[in-house]
Formats: sequence, C-alpha cells, structure tokens
Amino acid sequence: MASGTITRATPVDMALLVLVAMTWASAFVAIKIAVPEVGPLWLAAIRVSVGALVLLPIALWSGFVVPKHAGVWALVIAMALLNVVIPFFLISWAELTIDAGATSLLMGTGPIFGLIIGHFFTHDDKINPMKALAVAFGFSGVLLIVGGDALADLGGANLLAQLAALTGSICYVIAGAILRRIDIPPLQLAALALTTGALILLPVATLVDGIPTARPSFEAIAALVFLGVFPTGLAYVLRFHLIRKIGYVTFSLSIYMIPVFGLLLGFLILGEALRPILLAALALIITGLWFAKKGSGAAPSAKPAAPVEVAP
Repeated sequence: MASGTITRATPVDMALLVLVAMTWASAFVAIKIAVPEVGPLWLAAIRVSVGALVLLPIALWSGFVVPKHAGVWALVIAMALLNVVIPFFLISWAELTIDAGATSLLMGTGPIFGLIIGHFFTHDDKINPMKALAVAFGFSGVLLIVGGDALADLGGANLLAQLAALTGSICYVIAGAILRRIDIPPLQLAALALTTGALILLPVATLVDGIPTARPSFEAIAALVFLGVFPTGLAYVLRFHLIRKIGYVTFSLSIYMIPVFGLLLGFLILGEALRPILLAALALIITGLWFAKKGSGAAPSAKPAAPVEVAP
C-alpha cells in the first residue's frame, strides 16, 4: 500500500495487530534466554542479520527495486537506526538489570508519545477522543498487570537502564512517523531496514565486543534464530504494513497486549501461575482496542502526505 492517508482499521487489521503483539511477547522470553550468553550488542546484530537473511531473498524474488535517490536512502537509514539498531540494543541492555514489569510499563509509554507525535507531525493521525480513550484504557491495563510495584521501582539504582528502555520506546514512535514517508512496499522495506541494520550492527559489535569465542548453548542459538525469523523478520513486515494502513497510534495499541500474552505464554509454556487480575487487564486493553478501531482513519478532508518515491 502506498504511504498515503490512513484508513479505518478492519477486523483483519485488528487480528494482525493481535498476532504482532503475540509474536513480540514471545521475543522477550527469547531475549531473556539469549542475552546472558551473547550480550545485548551481539544479540541485536545476530537477530537483525537472521531477519535480513530470511526476508531479503523473498524481497528480491518479488521484484525488489533498490532506491536510487539520496533522500530515500537518508530516510531508510534513519528509520533503520530508530526502528532496529538503537532500540534493539537499548531494550536488550535494559533487560539485563530491570524486570519485565518495569520494561512493560516503560514500553507502554510508546502509544502516549505516538499520540502526541502523530498529532503534530502527521496530517491524518490526529488526537481525537476515541484515540485518547484507547491509549488511556490500554495503559491502565498494563499498569494493572505490572502493579504499583513497577511504579515504585522507577528511578533509583536502575535509572540508566530505565531511561534506555524509555528511549527505545520513543525511537519506535519516531521511526513509525518516518516510515510513512517512504513509498516502498512493506516486505521490501522491512528487508531493506533489516539489511541496513545488520550492516551497521555487525561491524559495531565486532569493534566493541570483539568476535565471540564461546559457543552459545543450543537454547541460546534456538532463541536467536527464533528472534530473527519471527519477532524481527515476519513481524516487521506486518508492522510496516499496519502503520502505513491504520496509523501509528492505532498500531501502537499492540504494545499494551504484550504483557498479557507474556503472562499467558508463561502459563502455557512454563507452567507459571495465571493471576485473576489478568482478565480485568485484558478487558481494559480490549476496550482500548475498540476505541482505537472507532477512532482510527483520517478525517474526510485530510490530504494525503507526499511520499518520497522510489526511482524505478
């Protein structure tokens, strides 16, 4: 879909939103398994490289055209830095020292920032009562899941890690605004972003941390492959498609579902206790999604944004 005016979310869009959230929830489990063995920088580099290796052949087979204008490359590189390189490293590094509750809460600020940035920097993703209610209900659901302890944990000794997670969340928001200016189909754009990210992260990881000498465990390798194929490769195609179709504010509501699916996966896979409060949180988040669906779509009088075209 060309990067024009966003449209009202359909049931299929909302189903894809849930699928992305479920996939990203599984990513936090995989990160927890792999990051102690490979470190945050190499984790980011390997995960992006695997994603690129999965998507690039498919993109080339489908008739991928390399951008020829410097302006397009500038946007692609900026989007890759803010959507892949910087947040992947910051969030992986933050998870070394802060717990999942604090991470979920800090990542939950993304839709709030998205609401503000969308209003001031786009023509068709403005704040309206429905979107504001969607963000409020969704954030309330996350807060209910993580509890008041997560608020109490903010600041203190782990302030730097918390700021890293918050910065990663803001990076995603800014990248969401940038990618709507790039008129490249979602599959090809995701392949290009991940390939660009890999070309940046691999030499940086080598210079900073050196070539890894210890072989990771089978569990860590499996986690890295899973991260690259699903939460990074396939989920990013859906991410780019949905942001350009329904706008970042509506898409960002998927962030609120991540803690819900994280708890559900812990219950189903690890046998962890399923707290009753999860149902109340899920009700709040679903209510937020309903408001988001009602509030999504551009005003009838809005004019499409001028995309940056790719030269044939």
